[in-house]
Amino acid sequence: MTASVPKRECHRDLWAAAGAVALFVLAAVVGRVINRTVYGSEGILRLGWPPLHAWWLPHVGPGTPAAVAVAAVVVVHGPPTARRLSWRVLVPAVWAAAMAWTWSLALVDGWGRGVAERLTTSLEYLQSVDDVHDVGAFLRDFTHHILVGSPGIWPAHVAGHPPGALLTFVGLDRIGLGGGAWAAVWCITVGSSLTAAVMVTVRALCGEELARRAASFLVLAPAAVWIGVSADGYFAGVAAWAVALLALAATRSTRVPHLAALGVGLLLGWAWYLSYGLTVLVVLGAAVLLLARAVRPLPYVLLGVLVWAAAFTWAGFWWLDGYTTLVERYYQGAAKVRPYSYFLWANLAAQVVTVGLATVAGLRRAAGPLWHAVRRMRREPPSGRGALAVLVAAGLCMMLLADVSGMSKAETERIWLSFAVWTLPAGALLPRRFHSWWLAAQALLALLVNHLLLTGW
Repeated sequence: MTASVPKRECHRDLWAAAGAVALFVLAAVVGRVINRTVYGSEGILRLGWPPLHAWWLPHVGPGTPAAVAVAAVVVVHGPPTARRLSWRVLVPAVWAAAMAWTWSLALVDGWGRGVAERLTTSLEYLQSVDDVHDVGAFLRDFTHHILVGSPGIWPAHVAGHPPGALLTFVGLDRIGLGGGAWAAVWCITVGSSLTAAVMVTVRALCGEELARRAASFLVLAPAAVWIGVSADGYFAGVAAWAVALLALAATRSTRVPHLAALGVGLLLGWAWYLSYGLTVLVVLGAAVLLLARAVRPLPYVLLGVLVWAAAFTWAGFWWLDGYTTLVERYYQGAAKVRPYSYFLWANLAAQVVTVGLATVAGLRRAAGPLWHAVRRMRREPPSGRGALAVLVAAGLCMMLLADVSGMSKAETERIWLSFAVWTLPAGALLPRRFHSWWLAAQALLALLVNHLLLTGW
């Protein structure tokens, strides 16, 4: 009887993965049907291959051999290596492996189309770098160029974010790192570092064993398809390190908890001036403080956030004005015709190819520990698997909040990276003897998406 329980659980993992595949297929089929209502060149959904912002284009590229090689090495050697390496070596090794995986996937589309030209299109940030001459004047006038019909209207991605996003690429340009190639290097480097940040967080809150088990799943995340290359990968990296520092400060796992807490505020404040949607990170922050049973870092966190809020406000940009103007701009574009009723569930279907089937199965495994953790929370803080279940549940909650807001109609495979990556450690809850199989599924999914579709933002 006891031997049949693990077998039954493994079957349930497979059923959860099959259900996720069915949801994605349903979203693809329904999306094609909806798109028969012609609106422009990509139907009413304004997507080439719903529910993803992509186009059907089977292809290979210079990154193909490298991507296959990286996947094979991590599938075969990743789990045992994660158990064997010292922690100080493991964390940078995971970051390096994630960079190798992200770079190889990006290069499947070639150097120009896959890397150097990604952030130079008419919708992207680099189009506006040369328009910023005086930062003060730029900030004071930023909101006046958001709405359609405004003089000198910003490109879609500039208008859709606070000015910190564009200022990042302006800063790179001013120090001699201008152009699409350096912008891509920046986004991939910072974006792939989130793997190390998530590792640090999981270790501080859930224990080193689970962090080590999660390592390979973080490396081979299908999300790397969109981290390389998009600015949202950069945003996700900044957000992840804010959470990691909060975990260290709250659990006092660092010799300088107050300094770490101040760093949280500085990174979190900057994140809120990179993307309006990252305000929902308060959900994950609350989960971290709840798991650590600590509120000591909060004053220092608030101080760090206020530094950026005061600086941007003093310079002439009021965050709420930018956001309310963006909402108006949002419904001047594709969101005006994209049906909320479809994207409410198709957004979640799109996440299947971002987080992968192993994460879906891991989330199923997290349900039991989450239930027990919530029941016992008044008596004792969750630890181990219970703490990990709370952490991944917070990641899922952030996606659900973004979903119901109506401000995420499509392109969530990119936009939700900062939230989705926190569900990836759920793979650590899967039976160790099947890790290689689940990792192979993760890698295969990413390779199929990148070789069969041309993804875009």
